[in-house]
Amino acid sequence: MKNRLIAALLCVAMMPRGFAQNLPELGDSSASDLSPVAEQRIGAQIMREIRWRDPGYLQDAEIEDYLNNLGDRLVAAGAGAGLPFEFFGVNDPSLNAFAMPGGKIGVHTGLVVAAQSESELAGVLSHEIAHVTQHHIARMVGKQSQTGILMLASLLVAVLAAKSSSQVSQAAIMAGQAAGLSSQLSYSRDFESEADRLGVQNLAAAGFDVRGMPSFFERLQKNSRLYENSAPAYLRTHPLTSDRITEMEGRVMQMPYRQVPDSLDFQLVRAKLKIGGQVRREHIEELERAGRAASLSVPTQYELTRAYLAAKRLQEADKAMAELRKRRAVSPMIDGLEADLRLAHGDPAGAARIFREARARFPQSLRLLYGELGALVDSGRNAEALDLAKAEVQTRPSNATLWELRARAESALGRRLAQHRSLGEVYAIQGNYAASAEQLTMAQAATDGDFFEHSAVDSRLREVRALLAEQMKERREQR
Repeated sequence: MKNRLIAALLCVAMMPRGFAQNLPELGDSSASDLSPVAEQRIGAQIMREIRWRDPGYLQDAEIEDYLNNLGDRLVAAGAGAGLPFEFFGVNDPSLNAFAMPGGKIGVHTGLVVAAQSESELAGVLSHEIAHVTQHHIARMVGKQSQTGILMLASLLVAVLAAKSSSQVSQAAIMAGQAAGLSSQLSYSRDFESEADRLGVQNLAAAGFDVRGMPSFFERLQKNSRLYENSAPAYLRTHPLTSDRITEMEGRVMQMPYRQVPDSLDFQLVRAKLKIGGQVRREHIEELERAGRAASLSVPTQYELTRAYLAAKRLQEADKAMAELRKRRAVSPMIDGLEADLRLAHGDPAGAARIFREARARFPQSLRLLYGELGALVDSGRNAEALDLAKAEVQTRPSNATLWELRARAESALGRRLAQHRSLGEVYAIQGNYAASAEQLTMAQAATDGDFFEHSAVDSRLREVRALLAEQMKERREQR
């Protein structure tokens, strides 16, 4: 990952021993070396750094919706049921995925595109979920000693480093080896085998094709010779041996055969990632030639429509969208694409209608929710947008995007106190308590708002200032 993220990881992992010692033990023997509370806090700190400060974070609610739907299905089928998992995308063409403390699991876009079936992608996620449920990172720390914390730093840097040539990551790994990381590598091989075994079981329980897991790992190993400088990132962070693949294949051979078709959303996510932000003319021409030769499949028709939209060829995008709708395929991604097309035509009211109707079919889609809120504001229906944002933020109080959209509606309505309070919540969620306190102070000074609103701001400002003081104290202790 980027140097900024690596530095943050080192700060988190090298926190004073007193931090870990003051956390309560919850009685889980597998997590006795690093308590679940500590795992959650470390994971939240790293996730905050990735989400708000690292450019590699994939800011695409649609793809994040898909990853979380797929991940939640796997979690619900295994030992992770009830644990707080979060899945997110990393905009990186390398083949990698990684698990962090607290159930945070990142997936590189290159891995999604490389997966030849949804069961293959699910196999990788199932493996990462097993690392979390078995508390492998916590068990690597070892008695919460300073040596263990240094090992945690090295492990996290190694997991997140996208390139083996990163001087910072190499230096951190060397430091970890000096502290005893090399002696822990044998455990990591055991952990990999354990994650393989549980991953296959969980994959079957979730209804996927268990062959997807060994087939993808085997293909990674075979193709590693095609990489000039190094093996795929996933092989560097998850050491793969022929014995591991043989063991996985042996388990799979003993399980019932199950052919599982890919979901439409998996195919659409891959199509969207292939297009990216800037479409190549050659890519569009290739899709057009395929369309002239035969009727395009739904995913390929979606890909062509999105390609036209990305190239701002709106009339052609309209025709391609009409053709896509003829297929009667049902997906929030198709609805979202149609709404995006209306926005490109300067019709936010039409987009809001499409988003609203789609949300009735897919009420859990954050992408559709964000889209409707933004379209309502763009069409001047700010009061309606504010009512919707207030209702949704009640159930998702830690969602910064909802607070941002709420602030937009409040700003358009001239509600200064409410706007600054919402922005204060955005910054608080990001961990920027200084900026949060500044916004809340501005809300405090606003001349609108009633007694109860001002009282709520006063109370929240006191809380944020306390958090800021704690944050500054921790930073001083880490120096």
